[in-house]
Amino acid sequence: MRREMKTTSERGLQEDLLPFRLYQKAKKFGGWDPKEIDFTQDVKDWQFLSGAQQEEILRLVSQFQAGEEAVTLDLLPLIMVIAKEGRIEEEMYLTTFLFEEAKHTEFFRLFLNEIGQKDNLSRYHSDTYQKIFYHILPEAMGKLQHDHSREALAEASTVYNMFVEGVLAETGYFSFYESLEKAQIMPGLMKGVGLLKRDESRHIGYGTFLLQRLIAEKPSLFELVQNKMDELAPLAQQLTHEGMGGKAQNAFGNTLDATMAFSMKQLSVRMEILARAKGKSVKDIQETLEADVGVI
Repeated sequence: MRREMKTTSERGLQEDLLPFRLYQKAKKFGGWDPKEIDFTQDVKDWQFLSGAQQEEILRLVSQFQAGEEAVTLDLLPLIMVIAKEGRIEEEMYLTTFLFEEAKHTEFFRLFLNEIGQKDNLSRYHSDTYQKIFYHILPEAMGKLQHDHSREALAEASTVYNMFVEGVLAETGYFSFYESLEKAQIMPGLMKGVGLLKRDESRHIGYGTFLLQRLIAEKPSLFELVQNKMDELAPLAQQLTHEGMGGKAQNAFGNTLDATMAFSMKQLSVRMEILARAKGKSVKDIQETLEADVGVI
């Protein structure tokens, strides 16, 4: 096989493509350093929280911590497939994607270290959580090592970008803001969460682009994506119920109903955005504006 060098050809770099624009945004906004976040006030706040409130924070942070570790480990097969297809602008963006996931993993570990939590926190990983992050996610992403079909790509991106990032992580951010921001505590943790959320908006934006491109190339894939999201939706509901411990509200006053409504809204929003790809050309998808795929 003879390799074609695109960036030294007349083609050059296609700077108008959404992934290349995401790459530019990542260079500008993704360079924050977890080690520069000050957790001094967080340590003080932690000491005055009730036991129930500390448990709420540990549960949420431990799930984010393991989740960020998982998505860092599981992203490589997608990058390899995109590289093999010669999509240089997409791969350039994905290098920043992986770097950011690694930083997110570091951030939550730094926070846990600062508040003195170095025990095994996997007790907060419920059966539903384990089903998603220990099995469904790595299996969908790992499949790309030997199956480079559009179907496998669509399934992997649906699980990773649309569900794990677009539904579960977004619901987690909602819980952080409803609990800690309203209480005006944990400023270091909340600063990092805000930076993570901005990074993740680019990740979700790329996943939306990828799925829209695949659907534009092969419209029947929309049904595959829809079916996968329908299959995963009950797990989001179960995880929310488990996170609240069967209570109507948590120790910070955040309610089950509000959290559940937010999670279900995220599911519908993701599918509404993907449905817009039906009938569009690949060129239309490539020129999508960042705001149209939720990039902050």
